[in-house]
Order: sequence, then C-alpha cells, then structure tokens
Amino acid sequence: MSPRTGTAGPRTLAFVESPVQLLNVLEWAHTHALGTPEDPAAGPFRSGGAGLTLVVLSPNDPMTRGQLRRMAELARDEGHEVRWEEARGGTAAPFRTVGGLAPLLRAARRIVLGDPFSRYVQLLLTITRAPDVVVVDDGTATMEFVSQLARGERLVRWHRKGGRPGPRDLIFAPVSAKARKRLTPADGRRVEVFSSMPIDETPEGVFVTANDFAWTRSRFGPPRITKGADLVGTSLVETGVVDGDRYREAVRSLAKAHGATRYFAHRRESAEKLHTLGAETGLEIVRPDLPLELIARRGPIGRTILSFPSTVVHTLPLALAGTDVRVAVCDIDPAWLTENASPRAQGFLSGVTGTARDVHRLSSVASA
Repeated sequence: MSPRTGTAGPRTLAFVESPVQLLNVLEWAHTHALGTPEDPAAGPFRSGGAGLTLVVLSPNDPMTRGQLRRMAELARDEGHEVRWEEARGGTAAPFRTVGGLAPLLRAARRIVLGDPFSRYVQLLLTITRAPDVVVVDDGTATMEFVSQLARGERLVRWHRKGGRPGPRDLIFAPVSAKARKRLTPADGRRVEVFSSMPIDETPEGVFVTANDFAWTRSRFGPPRITKGADLVGTSLVETGVVDGDRYREAVRSLAKAHGATRYFAHRRESAEKLHTLGAETGLEIVRPDLPLELIARRGPIGRTILSFPSTVVHTLPLALAGTDVRVAVCDIDPAWLTENASPRAQGFLSGVTGTARDVHRLSSVASA
C-alpha cells in the first residue's frame, strides 16, 4: 500500500471499511470520470478522473482484510492512490489514524464514504469542511440511511432499530448528530447518494445517481455459465436476526430442491457455521476473495443464483446484465427470526426482496 504522504490534500478523499464499499467507490469514480472537471455534463460531483485517494480503514477480520487488499490492487490499477490504515490495531490506533488523517480531511474538497452508520466515519466527518459529500452503497443499509435522513431520524442500523440506545450510543450521540448534519444538504454543501438500491424517500437537496456496475461489466466477463445453481450466503445469523437451526434447514432445503452445488459464503459468516453447512448439505463452501459481483462476472457461475434477502438481489442482476444467469430470491419466513430480532427486521427484509422483484423482475423460490 502507498506510504503516508505529506499534508497536501487530494481533491477527493474516500473512506472504505469493506470490499463492497471499495468496489462502489470505483464504480462512482468510473461514472464521474466521463467528463472533465470543466465539463458541465459531468454533473456537480464530477471527479475528472484525478485526485482520488482511497483510505482503507482496515478491520480486524482476516477474510475482510484479504478482500480489501485484492480490491486495493484493482484501485491502484485504475490509477487511484490507496492509503491503508490499521485503524483498529490496538487502543491507540484510532487516535493515530484520526490524527494522521486530519490534515487531509481539512484540505479535501470532496468526501466519499460507504457507511454513514460507522462511528469511525462519523468521527472523521466532524473534522472535514468539504463542500461535497458522496455516500456510495454499503449494501441494503443505504436504503435505510436515505429513509432516516429524509425523516430527520437519528442514524441507526436497521437490525438494531427499535431497541434502547446503549451507554456507548449516548456518549457518542453528539458526534453522531454532528455527522448527520454534515450528511444533510445545506447552503455550501452538496450531498450525492450513488446507489444501485431502489430509493423511495429522497431527502430534499440530495442528488441520487444510479450505479449500474458499468465499471465491473467493462473490466470483467462475460462469465462462463454452468448448468447448475449456486447459493449465496448471508450473515443474518451472525447479526442475531435469524435462528441458526432454521437457517441451516432452509439452506439444506433450497440446495436439494434446486440442485445447488456451491455456497458462496458471506465474509462475516462464522467458520463453525460454514463447516456445519458443508457437512450437512454436501455443498462446496466457497469463501470469495473478491465481492460476489466480481466473482460472478468473472465466472464460472451457475445459471441460477439463489439468495436470501441481501444486497446481491439488487446488484447481481446489474453486474450480470446481458448474460443468461437468473437470480432468484427466497424470503425470510417470520418463524425464522430470533426473539431478539428488531421489530423492524421482517418489514425491512420483505422490502429488500419486494423491491428487487419489482425492479429486476426476479423470481421467487421457497424453502420447504
């Protein structure tokens, strides 16, 4: 990764904490580099193809780190500067990271971020005075962020909504409120949302730009398509939304009914859960080294991709446009939810699949 540089700030500073966020920053840069900085046709958030520095706020999870390193290589191949920060490497790491980034934050004219719910990102937002702010997709959470911003609500992840704020939430509340203000359009501050998700409630003054995965389709594929089916995993068990036993039974039923042979694991799925799934279902467990959109586009990929409610039911149809791959979605039965699941969970998950069916004409499948 590129070493720490001086204090001369880039025009555009992007913060990512996941491989999908980094992929969507590359998609955003590809879209807005179509014009020059002086070309009005490029829109108010044009990048001109220069001056983008990607800051990776590295997590501790080994699989996520591995995918981020691969994505960082692709970003450098596109001509972008990459700055790798061990942002969680011990108690002092956040202080070192924030202190080292402060000069760049103050100098940047545009901030691009992938997770407005991240406390780390919210803290960084309180330092910058950049007049342009861009939010790229961090999966389905983008839909919830835009809705909360439109309704003037505090920023809370959908699977935690409905619960009481904890002590840490209360301590961090002033920072979160200030960050939310930075994410709200105002005189001298423009906000763009770059998304492949369907957005119903658009806050006044927010520009929404569609992400159609043009960069992914131009760089990879078309894929070789196999006759079988592939199944996409989800981390809903790990986040406490879905019961583990119910989930394993649903996977076993879907694999048997549709002849699935591979299971593409979500990067947050536990090793123990994946081992059990492989043993009980006979599925080949695949831990991708890149976001699934790139894996699918490179191929080989099954003619049918089965997924539970997740980001990929919106993104894979776009990344695989022009191929014969069919994406099908399996709803989450309310009986699968844990007793600790947010009251908002079922409605949110149903909305994810419902909108995907409407927009992409996806077919539905059911577990036994």
